[in-house]
Amino acid sequence: MSLSVHPIPVMSDNYVWVLTDTKTGITAIVDPGVAEPVEKALDAANLKPDLILLTHHHPDHTDGTEALRKRYNAKVAGAANDASRLPKLDIALREGDTVAVGDSVAKVLDVPGHTIGHIAFYFDGAPPALFCGDTLFSMGCGRLFEGTPAQMFDSLRKFNSLPDETRVYCGHEYTLSNAAFAHHTNPDNKALQARIEEVKKLRAENLPTLPTTLGTERATNPFLLAKDVATFTKWRQEKDNF
Repeated sequence: MSLSVHPIPVMSDNYVWVLTDTKTGITAIVDPGVAEPVEKALDAANLKPDLILLTHHHPDHTDGTEALRKRYNAKVAGAANDASRLPKLDIALREGDTVAVGDSVAKVLDVPGHTIGHIAFYFDGAPPALFCGDTLFSMGCGRLFEGTPAQMFDSLRKFNSLPDETRVYCGHEYTLSNAAFAHHTNPDNKALQARIEEVKKLRAENLPTLPTTLGTERATNPFLLAKDVATFTKWRQEKDNF
């Protein structure tokens, strides 16, 4: 895959992801919750975004959209069925649609749960890349603000069908805080213990814990390890009050 991906940390724990197709130079940004730090990072890298990809309507993922659209004349792509709550869309996307960043093409996945209109972008390259917003986190998943446990469980099952080597680009740096609950659910998990130590070292150096991979998450993430909706629901409710 000719896609180069870099994070821009913004606010307290959000990531705005910058995607550049190395063959064409076409650039996209995912979920710009604010504009100014994104503009500074893009200017420093001499990049001009052609496309803004939105996973869901929450302000910490969208509030920078209009300023960036205006400055760079970027097209905005997001979920057609949530268009009324998103910034004005130039490209309205549905399950199974594709969106191109140069020669790199993403398939759109409907993944309701955190919100009803949440979507994700899956680039089937080498390695594959998944931009999942707030549906999946490293060792965690998003809170159910609008959807049902069954919807979120099914959304995570969509991710579980993707290859182990898929790189997962989440919307927030929640890994270390998620680790405590993951350990609570499965204290004897050796892969989880090793991942927690890795995460501690990264955060001690103020480095991102992302991207993770789906293989790592399948071995360590309680919400991907949940065998059924009942188990998922139990753990999601426990996590809300952990």
